[in-house]
Amino acid sequence: MATPEFILSLRKHVGHEPLWLTGVTAVVIAESGEVLLHRRADDGSWSTPGGILEPGEQPAAALVREVAEETGVDVVPERIASVVTEPPFTYPNGDRVQFMDIAFRCRPAGGSAHADEDESLEVGWFAPERMPAMNERIMRRIAHAREEGEAYYTAP
Repeated sequence: MATPEFILSLRKHVGHEPLWLTGVTAVVIAESGEVLLHRRADDGSWSTPGGILEPGEQPAAALVREVAEETGVDVVPERIASVVTEPPFTYPNGDRVQFMDIAFRCRPAGGSAHADEDESLEVGWFAPERMPAMNERIMRRIAHAREEGEAYYTAP
């Protein structure tokens, strides 16, 4: 994934020290029940689309922007599916981060699913029983979005 300019600027000052970031994830579910996934250009893994909020950006607006950039699909966020703090993570270059992720259940509203060649190698719709292997945290987000009711969070 392309690193946002504001992160590159921060890294000039903090080096590889941990950054606390807010991420958004879209679990886009079609009327058929299929889920929109993309194969990430940075590591080749399948995932739900999403990204990092830019300074001052609202979470839902960031989500809509990221999905369109990565997949070509226009979405309407329907509800928050989960809000969780993920474990700290170190990128191969040594940059350390920790994300608070806000996952939204979304419905498709237009556009055409295609890879953007910068952040996505492939884009596709997958039936729940035919999804490719994915990271456990991605699978949890999909499960929370498919559930009816309130958003998932870790209770105090």
